[in-house]
Amino acid sequence: MEQGAPELPPGLLAEPLGGLAADPVAAGDEEAAGIGCGAEGRLAGSGDASMTGGSFWSKKIEITVSEAEKRTGRNAMNMQETYTAYLIETRSVESSDGQSVLTDSLWRRYSEFELLRNYLLVYYPHIVVPPLPEKRAEFVWHKLSADNMDPDFVERRRIGLENFLLRVASHSVLSEDKIFYLFLTQENNWKETVNETGFQLKADSRLKALNATFRVKNPDKRFTDLKHYGDELQSVISHLLRVRARVADRLYGVYKVHGNYGRVFSEWSAIEKEMGDGLQSAGHHMDVYAASIDDILEEEEHYADQLKEYLFYAEALRAVCRKHELMQYDLEMAAQDLASKKQQCEELATGTVRTFSLKGMTSKLFGQETPEQREARIKVLEEQINEGEEQLKSKNLEGREFVKAAWADIERFKEQKNHDLKEALISYAVMQISMCKKGIQVWTNAKECFSKM
Repeated sequence: MEQGAPELPPGLLAEPLGGLAADPVAAGDEEAAGIGCGAEGRLAGSGDASMTGGSFWSKKIEITVSEAEKRTGRNAMNMQETYTAYLIETRSVESSDGQSVLTDSLWRRYSEFELLRNYLLVYYPHIVVPPLPEKRAEFVWHKLSADNMDPDFVERRRIGLENFLLRVASHSVLSEDKIFYLFLTQENNWKETVNETGFQLKADSRLKALNATFRVKNPDKRFTDLKHYGDELQSVISHLLRVRARVADRLYGVYKVHGNYGRVFSEWSAIEKEMGDGLQSAGHHMDVYAASIDDILEEEEHYADQLKEYLFYAEALRAVCRKHELMQYDLEMAAQDLASKKQQCEELATGTVRTFSLKGMTSKLFGQETPEQREARIKVLEEQINEGEEQLKSKNLEGREFVKAAWADIERFKEQKNHDLKEALISYAVMQISMCKKGIQVWTNAKECFSKM
């Protein structure tokens, strides 16, 4: 008697989930993106989550997070807490005269932005959901405050939250979600509306995702490579931000030390008659140079935040890959269970046992089943096999739709990433060139001061 796992039906898992399709993006951009196709309803999981066309987005809409305000209140534990609230304004732009009209204005906490994003992650697992800005400052240099209530940090986070809303609003699928619409328009009871969707129950546990990662037998190489790319992208951007923070530290010190030139030249001018005016003017230029670093590094933080957005995007990319692994693992488990039932049915019909089983041992110990018992078991197994085949067919279809929709959105994300990072790096280089030119101008002015002495 040979021991071993039941054989899978021929060709059932010859390729990873979705791999049988010739090209996941070949079905046209609109359909592949999940707009108007069967993938959207099943993948989104919310039958009435999509808004009807021609309502909110029928007009040109402007979304801004215009203010940040420190507030004090009580949390769920009835304890006093201080938090920051953000004013979201939605304006309708009239096409006739180009004037914008305020349609909605409401305040949201950062935690509500988090709730919105968690909901989007669960209901749209095939989409690379835009990330939120950091809740606490990371990659800071020593003069930059790590306090999450620091005004400069709050201002950068306000810009990041506005960018998140604009990213969602510009996405062809996410922008049509009813919960997102209510986030912008319904201040009261919005949390209750989100929780009523039951999205927390649909969320995949981390343990389940980790289990699928290590136990999936036939992963899709495209998604495996993409997951590795997400890891590498996060690593590269992390290193880049650390280098930038170290450079900012040293640059700040170099500029501020130039203030000593100003002090020394000013003291020197007091003891000189003919050279005094020139030294005093040169000292003034050095003071201006030393003070300019504050604005320079504040502008640099803007470019650092653009890089941080894609640092967090890397995790969103991996989330899509993990969902694919889970679906592939579920498919493999369903196929294995179906193969096991078919083998049991065959053994009952023929009376031969190909693998070791507890049932086989009990039959030897306590005698064989009666023909009626065997027929009843065969009938039950046949019903389970029919159900299993339908379930497997459904999982295969769902998987193919997921791959098609996910890969289309991944391609969209890649184009967006390439464009944004290219623009950010070019702008950063231009800023550095401008900074160097200002330094040259300061020393040119100082040279003229010295020449007039």
